[in-house]
Amino acid sequence: MIFETIGHTGHEQVVFCHNRDAGLKAIIAIHNSVLGPALGGLRMWSYATEQDALNDVLRLSRGMTFKAAVAGLNLGGGKAVIIGDPNKDKSEALFRAFGRFVNSLNGRYITAEDVGIDVNDMEWVLKETEYVTGVHQVHGGSGDPSPFTAYGTMQGLLAALNVRFGNEDVGKYSYAVQGVGHVGMEYVKLLREHGAKVFVTDINQEAVQRCVDELGCEAVGLDEIYDCDVDVYSPCALGGTVNEKTLPRLKAKIICGAANNQLATDEIGEEVERRGMLYAPDYAVNAGGLMNVSIEFDGYNRERAMRMMRTIYYNLGKIFQISKRDGIPTFKAADRMAEERIASIGKIKLPHMGNSAPRFLGRMRGA
Repeated sequence: MIFETIGHTGHEQVVFCHNRDAGLKAIIAIHNSVLGPALGGLRMWSYATEQDALNDVLRLSRGMTFKAAVAGLNLGGGKAVIIGDPNKDKSEALFRAFGRFVNSLNGRYITAEDVGIDVNDMEWVLKETEYVTGVHQVHGGSGDPSPFTAYGTMQGLLAALNVRFGNEDVGKYSYAVQGVGHVGMEYVKLLREHGAKVFVTDINQEAVQRCVDELGCEAVGLDEIYDCDVDVYSPCALGGTVNEKTLPRLKAKIICGAANNQLATDEIGEEVERRGMLYAPDYAVNAGGLMNVSIEFDGYNRERAMRMMRTIYYNLGKIFQISKRDGIPTFKAADRMAEERIASIGKIKLPHMGNSAPRFLGRMRGA
């Protein structure tokens, strides 16, 4: 069953990581390395079953392949998940054990932080492997990628507003933001800086209250977010929130957020199109964090990173053009754009075998 699934998704390698003493149960998935080493974040989550964890890491790693390809980066797609409660199960031993598994892949997979993980956790991973990005700047890294992901999401929003409404006046419109964690909080800050009306929800009530008290947002219930009468629905938590139950309730004209895998199924994506809603493909929108950490390979420069993230605006523009030209939904247009680049580069380049990442990382670390 597992091999059939991997064969269907096209993954190159899936590694199951277990260390009983450290309490580690993790999965690393490398989807595609045609364009370069597979880079993708580490997520820690209390999955209901191990199968759920596997499904998530396979889906997320495939998304990273497409994200890197659309962003024009020389990187492949990978992802990792740790099964556990990020509020209770973290330890130095856990992350160092995970780091040893990453190191055993010799650069085929490069990790970074994701949901449930922060830069302090990655510091422990760094003790066992150099194949880490997004660490503190003292190590030559760029630090927390969340502000950059949020900034990139804003670039995607501007492109969507321009196509849907013919202007980029962020403050003129209203937003329902689902999830105000690291990225969602930064995104909300940007929206409020433009004077936008923002409704927020999250399982973390302290984060929601902070948005209310410090940023002037309006809080709504976890389920009520789908019923908000807003112009833009911005999913910034976990994936699959645009589904057969929620889509009929959404009143927004645009779906644009930082979450991965926002559409539960391709059929839902088709229905979004039929309803006249403009979907900004998630992996094109939320590529800012990936762009930011990719610059670490050649020596980090914040100004260059911000310039690179502006290309998200133009990438979305190309996707919307392909959608209109070919008469296909925007999510399929994004896939087409990514697949064409992978196929084109694949003709002139062998799959990455891990021999170039150490050179890049060595230069990044000042070696």
